[in-house]
Amino acid sequence: MKRVLFILLVTVLFNYPVVPQNSETSNKKISIIINPDKPQYKMAGGIGASWHAISKDKIDESEEYKWALRYKNSRGSAWGGNPPVADSLAWDQIYNYAKWLGLDWIRVEVSARMYEPEREKYDWHNEEMLALYKILDWAETNKADVFLQQMWSNVKWNAYPGVQPLLSAPKSLYDFANGLATFAEYLLKVKKYTCIKWLSITNEPPGGTWGSWWSKGTENALLTPALKAVREALDKKNILLPVSGPDWTDLPPFDADKIDFDQYIGAYDIHSYQGVDSNKQQILSDWVNWARDHNKPLFLSEMGDMKLGWGESNPGPKSFKAALSNAETILRGMETGVEAFNRWSFTNRGDLDGQWQLIRTWDIENKKYLKKVEIEPVAFYGFGIITRFYAKHSEIVSSKTEGVSDILSQTVKSPAGQLTTYILNAGDKATNIDLKIIGREKQDFYIYRVTEMEINDPDYKMDTIQHFNLPPSQVISFKIPSQCIYTITQYNLKHEDPGKIDY
Repeated sequence: MKRVLFILLVTVLFNYPVVPQNSETSNKKISIIINPDKPQYKMAGGIGASWHAISKDKIDESEEYKWALRYKNSRGSAWGGNPPVADSLAWDQIYNYAKWLGLDWIRVEVSARMYEPEREKYDWHNEEMLALYKILDWAETNKADVFLQQMWSNVKWNAYPGVQPLLSAPKSLYDFANGLATFAEYLLKVKKYTCIKWLSITNEPPGGTWGSWWSKGTENALLTPALKAVREALDKKNILLPVSGPDWTDLPPFDADKIDFDQYIGAYDIHSYQGVDSNKQQILSDWVNWARDHNKPLFLSEMGDMKLGWGESNPGPKSFKAALSNAETILRGMETGVEAFNRWSFTNRGDLDGQWQLIRTWDIENKKYLKKVEIEPVAFYGFGIITRFYAKHSEIVSSKTEGVSDILSQTVKSPAGQLTTYILNAGDKATNIDLKIIGREKQDFYIYRVTEMEINDPDYKMDTIQHFNLPPSQVISFKIPSQCIYTITQYNLKHEDPGKIDY
């Protein structure tokens, strides 16, 4: 009798704060069964967001490159998101936000012009390089893994004649590869950064469903010879840093006939900008299966959802619908075997190709850097509900969702053994859930959630909404509101605590 009363009491307490009284509830019941002792795979990376070191890559609009102007804003928004290096107060605020989010896998973007503006003339101390060091210093201190991304070269000295340098493939592959290897050597052997784990040589080259940054003018250059040249240049300097590729977009269907570069890379990565539904999940699965067959991880190195809006200062990318879409991408990606996720983006001006920023560093209206860095609450908390409770290199464990509904769920186990379960209800009705966690009887769990209404409240704090001790039945029954993201975790984090990064 005591056992029955205990279970009923826990269930009632757990139910009480979960669903608004006016929320319509589906008559379907969903069962989520988690077996922490059945790992599916271990992620080679983590979950994070792009952090650009570039600040000066505005496209050259001179008559010489007039043809290139048809690519409006060809540079994308991978520049201008950081305040001046001298503004230490703003950088400290950015650091704190990155730590709060628990960003543990960061795609850090650079251009060749930053470090080699002229052939074999290197500049290690300009404003952009100093910004890069600040980003890498943060990653090194906080043990975050860095996916180092050269977005483009943007140097006239190695561009094809008449081709906009930002869009041009390198005219000399030897010089391109030697410069990139020298850059890596400086960061790894002189600056002694250990946080850099992967290197990608160019952003979104042709080969996917679209891509513009590898052009010879009248035709596109081949990517494979460049991957080969970079791998050989790194090897000559005894740099073991693995190269990742092909960095194609936009979630291109897998085609084995296009893969002639496997021997030169240590990881596969692609981009997705239309969200990932059940059909697109199959594309991810095809890529993952190929990568695994070749003993390599598959990264989703850029993700977002342009269906919700993009371009100039469009607010779609920072909307709550975008947060739900990103959560769906991550959960479906975990189900297929993706080993790292990177959201576009952490810092971003917000007036170049949409408001992708998690934090505001730039005054869009007045075109200047803000004196005080602030969060974009909906985007920040909508992403943080996932990143805060994920430790890098966690295992994805067995999680079965039974019953047809809009519910998606995955569970991760940190290297130290803590469990975190993510539940997404993207539907328009509250849903009844039976959650069973096998083998975790009497262990403590903490529940966090985000809904659009809650995180639009200026006083919102991501504190636990419920704590429970798992009963002997190992089952908890509750209702999850519509349009929300839940995290049920063994991490007891207060709002002011930093997110989990290392073990």
